[in-house]
Amino acid sequence: MFVTIYGRLSCPYCVRAKNLAEKLKNTVENFDYRYIDIIEQGMTKEDIAKIIGKPVQTVPQILIDEKHIGGCTDFQAFVHEQFGID
Repeated sequence: MFVTIYGRLSCPYCVRAKNLAEKLKNTVENFDYRYIDIIEQGMTKEDIAKIIGKPVQTVPQILIDEKHIGGCTDFQAFVHEQFGID
């Protein structure tokens, strides 16, 4: 499973999603992730919208195996359901 997180480090939800992904990387086999800092990369929400195929209001925006799942709360719910990790 590969997770891509689009976010910015000044966003607490982005940091929370990144920390959860790091925890998964250390505990779940065949899990990896990439955190893309949109400020560092010069990306806008419009750029992310083109990638995920729908308008973006907030960050983080998270994809699992290139399928958009939503933001931090959606990612946390997915992780809890799939792995029992909070």
